[in-house]
Amino acid sequence: MTELRGAGRKALVAYIMTGDPTLEQTVPAMRALVRGGADLVELGIPFSDPEADGPIIQAAAERSLANGVRFEDVLAQVRTFREFDDATPIILMGYLNTVERMGSEVFAARIIDAGVDGLIMVNLPPEESAALTEHLRGCADIVFLATPTSTDERLASIAELANGFLYYVSLKGTTGAGHIEVDSVRDNVARIRGVTDLPVLAGFGIKDADTARSIGRYTDGVVVGSAIVNAMAELEGQPERIPERLQTMLGDLRRALDES
Repeated sequence: MTELRGAGRKALVAYIMTGDPTLEQTVPAMRALVRGGADLVELGIPFSDPEADGPIIQAAAERSLANGVRFEDVLAQVRTFREFDDATPIILMGYLNTVERMGSEVFAARIIDAGVDGLIMVNLPPEESAALTEHLRGCADIVFLATPTSTDERLASIAELANGFLYYVSLKGTTGAGHIEVDSVRDNVARIRGVTDLPVLAGFGIKDADTARSIGRYTDGVVVGSAIVNAMAELEGQPERIPERLQTMLGDLRRALDES
């Protein structure tokens, strides 16, 4: 992310849920996202109680679980993607329950071995991340979240432990919800920049090129998830059309960010 900022390029992060609509579509979708202009792919770990996610990604997790997708399948998709692309960073997004089931040391070793570059554990407080951070050190980053309600003191404590980039949740709500207040994003990102030199990306509620353009003016990039997941769901009965749809969609987002 720092390299992108130095090159004057806004980062475009694209999220999909592993195994939705089918496991066979995951790697082709990831590759299409990169062809369209994604700088980083965020790959969801399906979980039965994704409390930070809105109905679109919740439904995607349910479909994935119904397809029998498990954590091993997530790692297998990363390994397969790495056969085609060893440069694009991959971040796993999930919940601490997955880590707790196997222990932080084993979890860290497995994701590093698969070729994962980073991790977002939505319900992992930064102050409880020391063990996992230590096992990932030098191999993968933990990305922490800041929200509109984070106090200056809380932002400072998050920034002290953060690495890679800092993920600003651009609205009060779950993924895909609500209307983003651009002025609020501008002001809160400015507060975050006051406590860290790390790149700041915004996500939650960024639905289209216009939103990406508006938010990109004040951040180092954007994360787009629900809109992509919804586009894939609309083509569930025509999976062969998904890669083209995603490549076109990401191309629009990429151009909008470049304009910002």
